[in-house]
Amino acid sequence: MAMTSPRWYDELPIGIITCDTKGVILWMNDRAALIFRQSGGRDLIGKNMLACHPEDAQKQIRDLFTTQKSHAYTVEIHGVKWLLSQAPWYENGRFAGYVEFLLTLPDPLKTLPGIRWVR
Repeated sequence: MAMTSPRWYDELPIGIITCDTKGVILWMNDRAALIFRQSGGRDLIGKNMLACHPEDAQKQIRDLFTTQKSHAYTVEIHGVKWLLSQAPWYENGRFAGYVEFLLTLPDPLKTLPGIRWVR
């Protein structure tokens, strides 16, 4: 089935941000711009994401760029629980930066006992 909307990423209830290998923000979807509106929203594009984080987080971010591994964590802000997932992206097999996904988590979060994945 063909994709009907070329802007599906703007209709997701998930924030998506991409940055290059130096941490410069390249792109964000509509949800991410809304999530970060108090910090500038789309005006953050072209700025280094390190400047948006405290010093201890900057070290973790630099480590991610060195190891090029995925990273995920949860945080609670103003009573809302978030899952943040950062994954490296590649272009023609070469490390090109990171993609960050931000999504809210329901409270309580259900844990299923197990899922049988289709092979």
